[in-house]
Amino acid sequence: MIQKKYTSRSATSVIIANMIGTGVFASLGFQLLDIQSPFVILMLWAVGGMTALFGALSYAELGAALPRSGGEYNFLSEIFHPMLGFVAGWVSVAIGFAAPVALVSILFATYMTQVFPALNSQILAVGLIVVLTVIHITNHKNSGGFHQIMTLFKLVLIIGFSVFAFFMVEVPQDISFLPQTSDIGIVFSSSFAVSLIYVNYAFMGWNSATYISSEIENPQKSLPKVLLIGTLTVAVLYVILNFIFLYVAPIKEMAGNEKFAYIAAEYVFGEKGAYILALSLAIIFISTVSAMTMAGPRAFQVIGEDYPLFKVLAKTNANNIPIYAIIFQSALSILFVLTSSFEFILVFAGFTLGVSNFATVLGVIVLRKTQPDLPRPYKTWLYPLTPILYLCLMGWTLIYIIIEKPQEALMSLGVIVLGVILYFVSNFSRKEVK
Repeated sequence: MIQKKYTSRSATSVIIANMIGTGVFASLGFQLLDIQSPFVILMLWAVGGMTALFGALSYAELGAALPRSGGEYNFLSEIFHPMLGFVAGWVSVAIGFAAPVALVSILFATYMTQVFPALNSQILAVGLIVVLTVIHITNHKNSGGFHQIMTLFKLVLIIGFSVFAFFMVEVPQDISFLPQTSDIGIVFSSSFAVSLIYVNYAFMGWNSATYISSEIENPQKSLPKVLLIGTLTVAVLYVILNFIFLYVAPIKEMAGNEKFAYIAAEYVFGEKGAYILALSLAIIFISTVSAMTMAGPRAFQVIGEDYPLFKVLAKTNANNIPIYAIIFQSALSILFVLTSSFEFILVFAGFTLGVSNFATVLGVIVLRKTQPDLPRPYKTWLYPLTPILYLCLMGWTLIYIIIEKPQEALMSLGVIVLGVILYFVSNFSRKEVK
């Protein structure tokens, strides 16, 4: 019998693999340019973890009450207006998945060429996207099974690196992780808020299981558990991993360097060991691209189900896999690989997705008011404090992006406006069909 649903284990692995991607292996270098305090750096990741957890708790309620695939597209369409849902779906695929798939693929190629310099990085990045696309358009068993194996490898590698680095480093860095008097001012500074942009991007993906809600076994019961376990696991790993980076390698050498993980590995294992880690990191990034190739296209699939203009994206194969939506997202990702700038897209994508997440968590409060009798198999823990805390933390970050990174914010606005235009064109075509 062919498996036509993802298990809770597969769904949890989607969250973990989506979250552990370029962010945690590319952002510490940027943060260290402005923040030199080890305590504040760890605070950044703790605050980012809390923000993600508050968001996951809020999404768990929405996912259990409105169990249809599509993530923000489904939630915002039901709570506010179909236009907001459509724009969120457009943002999710064009920015939330296609762009990060490109970034992770580029980083995969970067570490592969570190080990094998003769290889062409652009061909490697595009090749990875193509291979994973082929795997994920087959069936749920192949897709979910492959993904579980790759995610398990990722967890074993990160935990193994952290343990061995802690005990094997010959001379740990002479730094203190205890709070200093000056740290209070840094936590409430613009530098902390701007650095939180990179951290929030690293935590993006905690909501990814809601994109495949309809394809998860018993989603109303299992989705909240999937969201919480996945998010908590990654939050703990992130704090441990950044502690290890700071513990084993000099801050001055890692500051501003995208390959700080490679630098840390050199201090622990030597040059040969660093090559092994570079290859392992490249393999880690495969599961991240895999997760995004699984989750992202489901947003366009449900858009295709609702809007005739995009109906081809709703078509599935005999195993209920939305093959055309997957191929479309992968094509966008390949386009980003050929044209994108790493840091610009990181901030730009983080801001755009932050706006979408902000609106969705706000929807938890709105839905409680507008549909108080709606069955809610799971209710957000500590409501309304949980969604309010998320809105405050995310809102603070978004405001500082507008102030400190106006070009990225304007680009984000352009993408949203384009989504609105596409909605009206699509809605008009739907009325014509009727």
